[in-house]
Amino acid sequence: MAGAAAEQRRLATVVESWLGRPVLIVGDAMLDEWRFADSDRLCREAPAPVLTLRRRISAAGGAANTAVNVATLGGRAVLVAPVGADVAGDELHDCLDRAGVWDRTVNQPGRPTPVKRRMLAGNQILLREDSGDPDDALDPEGVTRLLTALNCATEELRAAAGGEAPTLVVCDYGLGALPAPVRAWLVEQRERYATVALDAHDLADWRGLAPTVVTPSFAEATRLLARAGGTTRPAGTELHLEHPDGDPSDGPSEMTVGAAPGEARTDGVPAEPTLESSRVDRPGPVGEPTPGEGRVALTGDGLSVTGTGVTVNTQAGEGVDRAVLAESRLAELRAHTGADVVAVTLDTEGAVVGGADGEPRRSHSTPVPASHAVGAGDAYLAAMTLALAAEAPLPTAAQLAQLAATITVSDTGTCVCRREDLLTALNQPSEITSHPALVGSDELDAIVAEYREAGRSVVFTNGCFDVLHRGHVRYLEQARALGDLLIVAVNSDGSVRRLKGPDRPVNPVEDRGALLAALACVDHVVVFEEDSPAALIEAVRPDIYVKGGDYPPELVPEAPLVRRLGGQVRTLGYVPDRSTSAIIERIRSHSKDREPDPSLSTRTQTS
Repeated sequence: MAGAAAEQRRLATVVESWLGRPVLIVGDAMLDEWRFADSDRLCREAPAPVLTLRRRISAAGGAANTAVNVATLGGRAVLVAPVGADVAGDELHDCLDRAGVWDRTVNQPGRPTPVKRRMLAGNQILLREDSGDPDDALDPEGVTRLLTALNCATEELRAAAGGEAPTLVVCDYGLGALPAPVRAWLVEQRERYATVALDAHDLADWRGLAPTVVTPSFAEATRLLARAGGTTRPAGTELHLEHPDGDPSDGPSEMTVGAAPGEARTDGVPAEPTLESSRVDRPGPVGEPTPGEGRVALTGDGLSVTGTGVTVNTQAGEGVDRAVLAESRLAELRAHTGADVVAVTLDTEGAVVGGADGEPRRSHSTPVPASHAVGAGDAYLAAMTLALAAEAPLPTAAQLAQLAATITVSDTGTCVCRREDLLTALNQPSEITSHPALVGSDELDAIVAEYREAGRSVVFTNGCFDVLHRGHVRYLEQARALGDLLIVAVNSDGSVRRLKGPDRPVNPVEDRGALLAALACVDHVVVFEEDSPAALIEAVRPDIYVKGGDYPPELVPEAPLVRRLGGQVRTLGYVPDRSTSAIIERIRSHSKDREPDPSLSTRTQTS
């Protein structure tokens, strides 16, 4: 038990050590859109469900989600990527701002922001619509502006880090953000970066980069090996690969991987099972297309991968699985990529990691629905990169990367791992400096910055809260449940008089603020003099802005400002028949019923 606690403290020390580490992320940024709907019937026109949209969430995707994960894990993340001048691009900017990513994206008019839209009912993804075409290449002017942004961001990070060379993360998902001139520039400028991580659908495009770490999926690794046929194989391996000379122009090349059977050919090389034999009594392929490669899919029993450019057959040899295959080819993958470390990710089966010592390391994950694992690879890449940049040993980096990916998959949505969550998983919760509940507006910037540094989300609401009642308490409890901390802005006495009339407030702001601060669901209370909380909203930039009422969020006056700053707007209804005005009216009516006889008052004064 003591040994486990010591190990957790050791891992937590690494997480603490990468705080503020400068990381430049470049590549294909996209927007993930999640639409949650209800469905209780089929439409008349076709056997298709009728959906009623209930909620919509936008999140950073691709390279942008890697940048978000770097930021929420505690790194100093700067994103350089082409982003369209469109609504999706605006939403992506908002996502980056909320996460604290330094947004150095390059506006590309006429080139749409890639979007993945998912429609769900009952947490089941019913369909996904992708927009953004790999053929939407950057024009020469766009390439020039992207290279200028890369150069400036590199120097900006170096200056912010006191001259320390930044870390570089390349996310190439085949959507056209990294054309040949940009790849060539990054290869030429390799020495400007201390640690370089590469996540690319086509690793062959990055020869010469000499990355510190590459994180291919199993399909991406096999595709690279297929194209590198004819190279020398490690001596003594039981697994082997055959690849024809050159890819046929009219169809896929063929790669066959498997445990060598006992029969030998006439040339003394063990016979290879045929592609046809691998198809006997095997389930059909499942999976999703990979840009530029047609369909790359793994069979349901895990025995073969097929696709344009690649066919992997692992039928031969009982018990051979993807992890065993990946372990056997780590040395070749390191040689072909020039990487110090290769981490082959295996979806819900974890990962296989190998370094210069030749010792493979296996990590495991918990199987989850596919809708829970979107972006988990980005969390893995971010944590692995930060750990290696902090000079953590490879086994430690592999552990933290797998833990970061695993703890993000608890719910439907794009996965983001926060530093606080990672430390909590290690039983080492992040400590935030204690602040008083009642704070001044000039203190908010520092307080919010500290919470954001810890990866916490901020909920903001405002009101007079003149006579605190049950409706207020329930409303504030619901608001607090929407995020990690709740900031309540209270109108000053002068502001209440202007809004409610000369006979309000009933209670002075000192009393109103003290009562709110005493509630367990309220983290901080701040008083504002203006009639509108706009200035505080600008300062806090809340992740969620909450107002009380049964009207839609679109009617909230502050909604446009909140959304421009990247936040969401929610309205929560009060408890029926519980309002300050109603309570005051009841008190007044009771007072009238009990007023003394005026004549008695006159007689008393006379006497």
